[in-house]
Amino acid sequence: MTILPSAPVPNASAASEDAPQTVSPIIALGWLHTAKFLTTAPQLHFLPPLDVPEIAFVGRSNAGKSTCINTLTQQKQLAFASKKPGRTQHINLFSLGKQGVTDAVLADLPGYGYAAVPKQDKIRWQQVMANYLVTRENLKAIVLMCDPRHGLTELDEVLLDVVRPRVEEGLKFLVILTKADKLTRAEQSKALSIMKLQAGGGEVRLFSATKRQGIDEVATLLWQWAHPGACQQSETDR
Repeated sequence: MTILPSAPVPNASAASEDAPQTVSPIIALGWLHTAKFLTTAPQLHFLPPLDVPEIAFVGRSNAGKSTCINTLTQQKQLAFASKKPGRTQHINLFSLGKQGVTDAVLADLPGYGYAAVPKQDKIRWQQVMANYLVTRENLKAIVLMCDPRHGLTELDEVLLDVVRPRVEEGLKFLVILTKADKLTRAEQSKALSIMKLQAGGGEVRLFSATKRQGIDEVATLLWQWAHPGACQQSETDR
């Protein structure tokens, strides 16, 4: 498998801040569909060093993380959804890229906060996740899953505190409000407004695998974040 070096991050002066950098959802979804299992690691030191953009998916157990990943990649069993939440305790990496050339990686981090998991396992995984989010050099974006019916949990708040310094330095951040189909339109609008205030400058999107809501938007955003050089070139060509 060939791995391309990560594209340079465009500086603020290279493109107008109010000019949207867009790509067709068809292209973005086609790119996500190329996702293939790369490796799994119980600890950080087992992760291979990579120089392509990495996008991490995190969230409380049962927040819909596996369903979201499988929906975006159009693969039913790419991300493992355990019948016993909290039992999957490995970091799983999936390569992305056409024609066998990896240009980005998705990282599926273990769900957290499930009550039945022993306390020592919770503490260990909180530390592993914190270390990953703070030290993983090629990490370019974090996607936090949140069930809008419950809002941010205490552990979600801890995660936000951990990543805030990196977000302020330019790390991309997205909150996906999963299971949006279980809310009325008024409730969706309210949940979206509240989360935008809590996300600390990050992006927020409503998402429903059942109703196919938000899929194109999220796919497009992830493509843009993984291909900043392409987006910069697109702006230059206008």
